[in-house]
Amino acid sequence: MKFTGITARRGIAGTCAAGLLGGVAAAMIGAPTAAAAPDCSASAVAGTVSSTTGAARAYLDSHPGANQAVTTAFTQPRPQAAATLRGYFTANPQEYYDLRGILAPIGDTQRACNVTALSPELASAYSEFMAG
Repeated sequence: MKFTGITARRGIAGTCAAGLLGGVAAAMIGAPTAAAAPDCSASAVAGTVSSTTGAARAYLDSHPGANQAVTTAFTQPRPQAAATLRGYFTANPQEYYDLRGILAPIGDTQRACNVTALSPELASAYSEFMAG
């Protein structure tokens, strides 16, 4: 009788385990992949840059101090422009973090697609800004 009870329990446990594993396998096959390949087409990369720069422009329009600092930096030689931006955003860290968050999709796209989405001048300024 003991042998039959152990055999029955093993059979039930095996059936439950098989059902559980089968359910998990079916769910994993049917679910979309969480790490789907990014859209690295030229139009998708350009769209990311366009929407990101549009959001940055809108942010700067609503933050006159940051807008003035960026506008001033555009007219200055690179070392002076870096100092202007560093000075402003050091004094206004929340605006720096806001803009970093807004601009992050450009870097995400560049890393995911292994491309350079900006012109060399902007890419260099972008990298310096994002590095802090």
